[in-house]
Amino acid sequence: MPPHDEENRLDALYSLNLLDTAPSESFDRITRMAAQLFNLPIAAVSLTDRDRQWFKSRVGIDHWSIPRFKAPCAQVAESARTLIVPDLLADSSYRNSLLADQGIRFYAGASLTTRDGYGLGSLCVLGTEPRQASSLEMNALSDLAKMVMSQIELQHAFGRIDPLSGLPNRTQFLDDLADLGRDDPGQRRLAVLVDLARPEQLDNGLRVMGATFMDQVVKDAARAISAAIGRERTAYHVSATQFAFLAPHDARDDDYMMKLRSYLTDNHHRLVENFITSASVGVAPFVTDETAPGDVLRTAHSAAQDARSCSAMVSMYSSTMDNAHQRRFRLLSDFSKALKNDEELALVYQPRIDLKTGKCVGAEALLRWKNPDLGPVSPAEFIPVIEQTTLAAPATKWVLKTALSQLSQWLSSDIALRISINLSASNLEEPDFAQEVCRLVAEHGIPPDYVELEVTESAIMGNLTGAAGQLRELIEAGMHVAIDDFGTGYSSLAYLQKLPGKILKIDQSFIGEMEADGRCATLVQSMISMAHDLGYRVVAEGVESPGARDSLIKMGCDEAQGYYYARPMAPNAFNRWLSQYSPQSEQQNASAA
Repeated sequence: MPPHDEENRLDALYSLNLLDTAPSESFDRITRMAAQLFNLPIAAVSLTDRDRQWFKSRVGIDHWSIPRFKAPCAQVAESARTLIVPDLLADSSYRNSLLADQGIRFYAGASLTTRDGYGLGSLCVLGTEPRQASSLEMNALSDLAKMVMSQIELQHAFGRIDPLSGLPNRTQFLDDLADLGRDDPGQRRLAVLVDLARPEQLDNGLRVMGATFMDQVVKDAARAISAAIGRERTAYHVSATQFAFLAPHDARDDDYMMKLRSYLTDNHHRLVENFITSASVGVAPFVTDETAPGDVLRTAHSAAQDARSCSAMVSMYSSTMDNAHQRRFRLLSDFSKALKNDEELALVYQPRIDLKTGKCVGAEALLRWKNPDLGPVSPAEFIPVIEQTTLAAPATKWVLKTALSQLSQWLSSDIALRISINLSASNLEEPDFAQEVCRLVAEHGIPPDYVELEVTESAIMGNLTGAAGQLRELIEAGMHVAIDDFGTGYSSLAYLQKLPGKILKIDQSFIGEMEADGRCATLVQSMISMAHDLGYRVVAEGVESPGARDSLIKMGCDEAQGYYYARPMAPNAFNRWLSQYSPQSEQQNASAA
């Protein structure tokens, strides 16, 4: 066989990922039939590797492989034809072979031939006595060999090989990890995961160039990764644009990380040829038979995502980072349950004070969560997490219903306060959000003038047309809209004039620095003046001292809220605070300053 044909034959063999895999009853059944058909003690499904014959299935053989040199199965694979050797000792090619030395006299083999004509090996039968084989026996052996090939093709086609890349899939990767744990337990290894692109890059690529182009990217990447790790190791296609493989047995963490970084820098274009993506690589250490296969893949994926924040785009798995991700995932799962449990979620209310009169004119409703296992969870931790998911809508609805119910009780008790409720960007993407808010306000019998909805600049500017339409509908219904955290988002006059609403809340980060930083105080003064010129009422957040209050009064700020007046309180505590709060005293203190 010419050298290039042998290389193609080996490629065909290796692409099937049969070598060194676990025994299979589906193959063993055929092997036993062959031995029974010839009434011989030995039969095997023999695959011809570069320098060995490896037995996928065997009867009457203790070992798993023999050298390829002078093995009759190698001749069958090279010729892709059947072979009969009635007596090995009488055959010049095999009288000095390993099989002859071991007492084998008779050999018959039928080729395991692919659809492209490459011989993978043979289904063979062997005996310790010379004999002949009838045409009927050889035809039956050929039929059984075709059954073996059908089984190989079925195994390759269903559930184990990705049809696009031609590589073993996630199922095979997990099974191979499990087999590695059984065969070679207690070994520290490194799993590597290559993530070809960010989600937004995939989305843009598919939108502009279509699925077929992305298919070609995956095929090119599969070839490049397989070539990079060599034939002695296996690359796996574990998800749409992710590939995994195991580092060499002797790979050391730091050295291997350096090699990966160097390769990624030098050959990045080969992974994503003709496509603008950014591949990241995650490396996860594990111990065979101690780390569950699913955890190996999960931690490698986690490391690949962490790599996107590294300049080298390669990262070793970090349990600290992973624990943070797992906590966020748990918070999402637990919060979904909390929405159905009245004992976990609650609203607290922080007063808003009119700086000219000292009166409490409103309160901001703030969500609090006490997880039964984790205890109190900070809103700064859980709110950004849920805002990025489908939980944002039911969470806001829960806050709306609870806050409006409380407002209804206050109004019934002649406590006339305006309630401020925070919205997220995803709320403004709900097509019927404004209508739902109007329905809830009417359902609770509340005059719309007592309802204020807070939204950040960024939340509006992410989808200005849609968000502005929703907010204008709420304003037209008689409610108020406040621009929250002003100064931390776009903060441009060109944007500000496009934002609906007539209330602007200066972020607490500016107010907190105002007394110690003259430039910050000047910036706050400019914000207040600019907002007033544009017709906004200004609220300062994070007022924590009399000095900050006095400065804001001098600047002409309209309202303030913060720890100086009160921390956020449960409804009963808020009622007690309100009954003890004296606007006259507050106004006198401000005037005295």
